[in-house]
Amino acid sequence: MGLSRLEVYPWPTADEEHGGSPHMHLACAECYVVVSGHGRLETLDHQGPATTELLPGDVVSFTPGTIHRAVNDGDLRVIVVMQNSGLPEAGDAVMTFPPQYLSPDAYPATASLLDADGSPSPERARARRDLAVEGFTELKRQWRLGNHSAYEDFCAAAVRLVQPRLDTWEKTVNDGALTAARTALRQIDALRHDDFHHLSDAKVSRIAQPPRQTLGMCGFLHAYVQEAGTGTTT
Repeated sequence: MGLSRLEVYPWPTADEEHGGSPHMHLACAECYVVVSGHGRLETLDHQGPATTELLPGDVVSFTPGTIHRAVNDGDLRVIVVMQNSGLPEAGDAVMTFPPQYLSPDAYPATASLLDADGSPSPERARARRDLAVEGFTELKRQWRLGNHSAYEDFCAAAVRLVQPRLDTWEKTVNDGALTAARTALRQIDALRHDDFHHLSDAKVSRIAQPPRQTLGMCGFLHAYVQEAGTGTTT
């Protein structure tokens, strides 16, 4: 799994909210553990729009296909636990830009954080966030008008964007989550036969607080680098 500390953007939006970029994961579930502050998770899936309150101590999880937007109502900070470490970094997240920006030609430049000098830029993070909020607002409006196919059209466009990466994703899951699951099953089978040799491999690991803050989709990220994989890009 991927693990990150997230400070949700406090930047104001056109709809008089504050927060991050609405986006959807296609193959990874995600979980928020709320550490401090308060806010909301605005979502859209095949059941329609919803809002979930985020308060300290809350644990909120959502599965692939859930368009989500973190809204910061006051110093919202969460720990993000992400399924399939490595997949978010490999593009398992598509922001809800308006349709004209969802082609393979237009999306990469629109989603880029890099400014003219090639450096990550808060201005670029805000610009792409604002564009994603614009698209998300329209998706919700279309749903309420009865046009549920707008959500499905976004999903189809997202699939087209990520298809060139699917072989890489498959290898990431095979080398990570699937390998870990198979190891656990071998250990369970060994225990059935009074074989506990794997217990001699017990160890304690520590991940120091990340020294560097990055610009994520939802806010300022401190991604914890683990032995297998890295943190999230939420």
